[in-house]
Amino acid sequence: MSTAVGSPRLPSGPAAPVPRRWWALTAVATAQLMIGLDLTIMNIALPSVQRSLDLSDPDRQWVITIFALGYGGLLLVGGRLSDLLGRRRSLMIGLIGFALASAIGGAAVGPAMLLTSRALQGVFGALVTPSVLATLAATFPTPAERGKAFGIYGTVMGSSSGVGVVLGGVLTDYLDWRWCMYVNLPIAVAAGAGVLYAVRPAPRAVGVRVDVAGALPATIGLMALVLGFARAEPDGWGGASTLGALTVGVLALAAFVWVQSRVAGPLLPLRVVLDRRRSGSYLAVLSLAVGMFAALFFLTFYLQNVLGYSPVRAGLAFLPLTAGLMLGVRLVSPLLMRAPVRSLLCPGLLTIAAGLALLGLLQVDSGYWPHVLPVFALVGLGTGWVLVAANSTATLGAGADTAVAGAMVMTSQQIGASLGTALLSTIAGTAAAGYLHAHPAAAARAAVHGFNVASLGAAGFLCLAALGVFLITGPRGSER
Repeated sequence: MSTAVGSPRLPSGPAAPVPRRWWALTAVATAQLMIGLDLTIMNIALPSVQRSLDLSDPDRQWVITIFALGYGGLLLVGGRLSDLLGRRRSLMIGLIGFALASAIGGAAVGPAMLLTSRALQGVFGALVTPSVLATLAATFPTPAERGKAFGIYGTVMGSSSGVGVVLGGVLTDYLDWRWCMYVNLPIAVAAGAGVLYAVRPAPRAVGVRVDVAGALPATIGLMALVLGFARAEPDGWGGASTLGALTVGVLALAAFVWVQSRVAGPLLPLRVVLDRRRSGSYLAVLSLAVGMFAALFFLTFYLQNVLGYSPVRAGLAFLPLTAGLMLGVRLVSPLLMRAPVRSLLCPGLLTIAAGLALLGLLQVDSGYWPHVLPVFALVGLGTGWVLVAANSTATLGAGADTAVAGAMVMTSQQIGASLGTALLSTIAGTAAAGYLHAHPAAAARAAVHGFNVASLGAAGFLCLAALGVFLITGPRGSER
């Protein structure tokens, strides 16, 4: 899910109110809501998509992964392009491209066509989001109105995950999974009309260049890592394709860091991630995304394939996740300027870990109310807690780097979702295959066993991540 709860801190000062600014807020919030919906709307539809397009178990997770990877991997590039093209133009290009990609996905006749459309959605979504944040910052220059505007924006984004799964269930159950793609067309039209009406054209930034030398190794490295994790299930962890892809990924990301330390206008200035508070925030968000999206992925199939829920019922079953997320936001917000960083981030990560540990104890005959609902509530609570704290911390005192510091939060979230879904799906599939080999007649138990093993592994990873965040951000990193 892409929830940007905390707002960037911007220079304050007297400024004339921007005409039609609340219409502009409505337009860009609608645009970003569309992106947020697409991070979760296909989760509920996945079983129907798999049957319709004859997707294999290893390939099905790419419907989610390839969107999140394209989106998260290109957010920093999208920010540079937004400066280069201008906010209004970038928004319109992104919305039109996203709508066309959605139409292609809805008309997909095979896996390749669907996955291509999802990749294009991620690419154009990465152009929309930085332009949305830049538009909000420019449209609401006064502190009082800016706080209200970002509050409304954060509320919209906080609800997008729940709206996505419920809408996905309704559309899949009563129409067809293809409408989970087609629904973006009217949303994009409404947002585009609002942008044309209310968002003022901004001059292109002078001297802005896209760091191609940095963008290429970053994109190649992230995609290679996810490919390596995905190939581990069919080819094995020692397979040539697995090891080759993982090696390429590590080397490409190392090249990205080397390039960023030497170019004049880097995509990601290293001073941003070398700040201990920010680096701890990025690690926390990446880790929560690994756990949260794994829980979403596993529970989608558990509810529908094991418990026999319809898509609508499964979508409604996800609502405690959204309720927990919004409760987490409400609880942590008053503490942001008073508590040290590590006491904000670590409890949230451990709460998500507790939810995943419960998910690791699920059985074929477990009930929703005593076993599944607590998982949703804990994962949602911890996610909301970490996201608002990370957004606030990452943008606190960032100065000229505020935009890229905020973009890195969302980049970390999407990369964590991509890598987590790929890796944990592979672990679950491997464990399920081993169980099924020993118990040939227990297909449902084998699937649940795979979910258990992967979820407990994710819980352990989040505990280690919480320890890492604690060490990185303290004691000097915890000073406000």
